[in-house]
Amino acid sequence: MSSRLSAKAGVAIRKLRLAGGWTLAQLSERSGVPLSTLSKVELGQTSLSYENLLRICKGLEIDMARLIGAEADGMLGAPTRFPSPPTALGRRAVVRAGEGEATDLPWGPGRVAAADLIRKPFTPVYCQVESRSVEAQGGFRYSDGEAWLSVLEGALALHSELYAPLHLVAGDGVYFDARAGYALVSDTDGPCKALLLVAGDGPV
Repeated sequence: MSSRLSAKAGVAIRKLRLAGGWTLAQLSERSGVPLSTLSKVELGQTSLSYENLLRICKGLEIDMARLIGAEADGMLGAPTRFPSPPTALGRRAVVRAGEGEATDLPWGPGRVAAADLIRKPFTPVYCQVESRSVEAQGGFRYSDGEAWLSVLEGALALHSELYAPLHLVAGDGVYFDARAGYALVSDTDGPCKALLLVAGDGPV
């Protein structure tokens, strides 16, 4: 999807880049956008996709509102390091029943929701918990950051390096530090399903 800012964004991006003291190569490394693409964008020779616009804003250490303001008002000073009001980016991903990117988890099959979106603050994963022990999973699992677990059906136990096993039933939830080792173990003879929200959008 091309951004409506494409026609003017190049001039603003160049001035913000220079104000920050970065070369094109440095901004390319910081943002992950190819140098050739950045050069063409600054020269107004190509359109700018929405995802690349987000990457460039991250590389410039600004938010979308800052870039929009720079284009609209000509206020192209050094990138602000102060918090800006939140800007609605309009992103959404609808996941219908049974949909999601299939993934194999230590405790059973899972489905990653909204897998097509990048740089998410969290990743939702539907889990089917089948494993009956931590040992059967090969030990604990580690994730980057904190997590939220909600039991949708059945019952399970959350095992952790830090705490005694926590028994949860449908409707229960827990917020925990996933950087410490953890594992999900089925605590019922019937189906066990849960929703796990893990920080970031890397591999689950």
